[in-house]
Amino acid sequence: MKNDLKFWVLGLLCAFPCFLSAQIVYPTVNPAASYTTSTGEELEDASEPQSAPLAGHFTSNVEDLGEYTVRYEWRVFREGQEDSPIIDRFDENLEYTFTESGTFYVQLYATFVHGNDTIQYPAEGEAMPFTVSISESILEMPNAFSPNGDGFNDIYKVKEGYQSIVSFKAAIFNRWGQKLYSWDTLDGGWDGKFHGKTVKDGVYFVVVNARGADGKEYKIRRDVNVLTGYSGTGE
Repeated sequence: MKNDLKFWVLGLLCAFPCFLSAQIVYPTVNPAASYTTSTGEELEDASEPQSAPLAGHFTSNVEDLGEYTVRYEWRVFREGQEDSPIIDRFDENLEYTFTESGTFYVQLYATFVHGNDTIQYPAEGEAMPFTVSISESILEMPNAFSPNGDGFNDIYKVKEGYQSIVSFKAAIFNRWGQKLYSWDTLDGGWDGKFHGKTVKDGVYFVVVNARGADGKEYKIRRDVNVLTGYSGTGE
């Protein structure tokens, strides 16, 4: 009788760790987001208003998948429009560029299946989407600059503080309508030269055609005063 009890205890001790090692490890999900602005700045949060275009990078970060299979679904939707997503993609990770103004949400859904066992992420009532806020557009052009090489206001370009401009073209003309220079990037500009020489002081003209993330069309026509004799930080 004692020997039978001894073998039963030893058998139980051997079986217990085997039982633990055979337990199922359930998958985990830890989605993450990062963003790249049009100027190359890297952000970890975009819930405060940002300028468009804004590139979003979203990763699912699934771990301990084990024998489960997984189906990914990423939804990007406007505030209050979860059932009408802008995009609905089924990749492990998501790359999406925001080019319109407003408040957006990005939610990952994952379905794990192993035999008859199904796990849904997120659980009902536990959705926590990423928030992305894109500002309305702002675009202004100065009326003068001083291309004299003093390091102040030497380049004619978009005023600082522009926001959410998704397309842009600008050109400089003289009073006779001759095009002197053109550029199509917000960080570009005119150095006041034509055929390698600084133009004479006087009035020139800028023509800008641009579009904001909010759909606003900019058609700017205004004077540009070249003032090479001016020195300082003023406009």
